[in-house]
Amino acid sequence: MRMLEKSATLLRGHFSRRIFTIPTVTLNRLISDHLRREDDGLVEARRIFNQNKTSLDNPTWNMMITAYVQRGLMTEARQVFDQMPVRDLVSWNTILMGLKKTRDPETVLRLFIEMRRSGLNPDELTLPAVIDTVSGSAFKVYVLQIHTLAVRLGLSLSAYTGSSLLRGYTSLRDLRGLERVFEEISLKDVVSWNVLIMGYMRIGFVGDGERAFGEMPMRNIITCHTMLIGYIDNMEMDKARDFFNQMGQRNVFSWTVMINGYVNGREFEVALLLFREMVGSWRPSHYTFSTVLKACAASSSVLVGKQAHSMITKRGMACDVVLSTSLVDMYAKSGDITAASLVFELMPVKNPASWNSMIGGFARHGLGAEALEEFEKMMECGYKPDQVTFVNLLSACAHAGLVEEGEEKFMLMGRLGIAAEKEHYACMVDLLARAGELDKAERLIKGMPFEPDVVIWGALLGACGLHSCLELGEVAAQGISRLRREHPAAYDVLCRVHGEKGDWASVMELRRLMKITKVRKQDASSWIEALG
Repeated sequence: MRMLEKSATLLRGHFSRRIFTIPTVTLNRLISDHLRREDDGLVEARRIFNQNKTSLDNPTWNMMITAYVQRGLMTEARQVFDQMPVRDLVSWNTILMGLKKTRDPETVLRLFIEMRRSGLNPDELTLPAVIDTVSGSAFKVYVLQIHTLAVRLGLSLSAYTGSSLLRGYTSLRDLRGLERVFEEISLKDVVSWNVLIMGYMRIGFVGDGERAFGEMPMRNIITCHTMLIGYIDNMEMDKARDFFNQMGQRNVFSWTVMINGYVNGREFEVALLLFREMVGSWRPSHYTFSTVLKACAASSSVLVGKQAHSMITKRGMACDVVLSTSLVDMYAKSGDITAASLVFELMPVKNPASWNSMIGGFARHGLGAEALEEFEKMMECGYKPDQVTFVNLLSACAHAGLVEEGEEKFMLMGRLGIAAEKEHYACMVDLLARAGELDKAERLIKGMPFEPDVVIWGALLGACGLHSCLELGEVAAQGISRLRREHPAAYDVLCRVHGEKGDWASVMELRRLMKITKVRKQDASSWIEALG
């Protein structure tokens, strides 16, 4: 630190005598020393950098760009890069790799083209940065051209560049391209084999993935996880479990992947049994607990959910926003809205997903006023609601009979630039119809920008039964019948309507159709809630 202060004093002496030509080596060392500091070193380094631009060489410029990229300050990094009089390959690679993290494929591609026009050839660091950024985006078609360039420059033989090309062809779902690139790689390492297997699995060629796994000269735990995730993504749960059981080396991630596979496949009991087996030998991670709580919420397993919550507390795990939101969701869906509200209130940091879980919990419990109050708090805290927020909010209004509030929030969606989807219209139809405003509900259905589905017709049908409006109930039942011919509620309503009219021939025809389609007659009142 004394040396740094001495250098700074010397530099200020130069400035006071208006001698601005500082030796480049001294300047680079001084800037480098400042950049290693944890306090305001970057600010001081930039000040010295700006005051001595006549003494800067390319390593100095690259040093500053790298410092900004490492800290995620891409605006500042780009500013220095744009001011650079002469850029070398290090400059381009640094800025491209930094922009890769921002997921801005258009900018990366534009800069790459600019680099090529400047006369510089890319190396094995340049191409992976570009390929990985454009893969999976609207610009992924450029993978083919980049591959051609890599072959021409002899870079496709590199395992590093080749692995990026493998990911690129996977995003294109191009099996031939995937295999062609793999053959081009001269020295295939474990990473390139893993990416090949991942590609096969993601494209859906499980057998080829298994074959590649068998041919691999050397494997690691990432290889095993790639196979496990591949089986799960292709809904081969039996194969996934067999593979999991045979894994010689497992870790927390292995267990979590398997549990999550069962949760996504809606095999909640199996997921929870596997979790019980896991905790005997392993310490679950935040993500494990979040996955388990999701299973508890979906299966209303409040006891297991409480046990998981207790484990989190006893182990002193910090409840981050994701884990806390999972707890809120679990308690709300398991019927304990008080516990859900308590967890939510104790959260030091909330995000839109947290608010959505709490508002949705109030909606499920018919607490419309509480849902509206929480929504207002969300807005006051500066969080922008999304489509899920409004589905929960409108549902809460519907269950609580808050017609004016529901209509107001439905209009608010438009003012916030949030397009109403079928779920929002279904909530509004349910809200209006439950309140007996059947004409309004019918007009809303007719004015929708898309055809009503079974859920929307079902909301209207239920309310028509509630308010004994057989004529409109017939319209709703016919709408359901057109979309789902075997639905019992539609047949029951139509039979009742025709019976009221004395049209027994139509009743007999409907009964005949019910027998043909094996539709069971429902209880007298069950059609009211058939789709509610």
